[in-house]
Amino acid sequence: MLDAPPTTEPQHRTGLKIEWLPDIVTSISLLLGCLSLLSAFDGRFERAATLIYVCLVCDVLDGLVARASHVTAQFGAEYDSLSDLVAFGVAPAGFVFSWALKPLGSWGLLVFGPFVIAAALRLARFNIQSATGLSSKRRFVGLPVPGAAAAIAGLFFGYELLPFSLSITIMCAVMSAITLILAALMVSRIPYPLFKVTDIREYAGYMIAITIGALILLAIAPRLSVSVIAIAYLVSGPILILRGEGASMIQSGSTHLGPVR
Repeated sequence: MLDAPPTTEPQHRTGLKIEWLPDIVTSISLLLGCLSLLSAFDGRFERAATLIYVCLVCDVLDGLVARASHVTAQFGAEYDSLSDLVAFGVAPAGFVFSWALKPLGSWGLLVFGPFVIAAALRLARFNIQSATGLSSKRRFVGLPVPGAAAAIAGLFFGYELLPFSLSITIMCAVMSAITLILAALMVSRIPYPLFKVTDIREYAGYMIAITIGALILLAIAPRLSVSVIAIAYLVSGPILILRGEGASMIQSGSTHLGPVR
């Protein structure tokens, strides 16, 4: 009688991919976005703004986890976009309405509505560019949706640091204009910095210095730090335009994609 062949581990166990781990991080971001929205409706504005930044951290983490676990499924990319629409589109819109736009009543839909729609269009355009290989390796096309959400939360923290309070009417007018501007920037073709390092060893020194500096600033003055960083990124796009980087991107984007979406 022939001996049975020795038992070996199945080959598919080698390099096992933890496919569910990035989706769990994305799910956490989605739920935190919902919690931010509920907190804003409940008048807990600081908590709502803080949760937007926590969602931003989760958004970075799920990408890092996906790359570390070698997960590149299309499902994850689509799920991430749906989560981003809630966390960085719907939640900030609900937040800015509850915080500053309530005097508009139902007319506030004409302000925060374009923000939500622009976020959806921006995410759809990003997905198309990524799927067709038209996305830039160095720049975003238009203000990223998380950047717009961070700007709204950052403005709230910056306002909280002011030694005076604006009247309800002035606050409503200012934030109405800013919200509409953010919507326009998201669907624009203005270039924005894309912080994606392909060779960690080459930029390790810069990454460590930036990380340490950011942590020190956050430890000393967290509200001021997140406000300044968010506003700095917001104006970085127009600065790139002034440096002459916008013309080629606008021409390239309009040639390949036509309409905004």
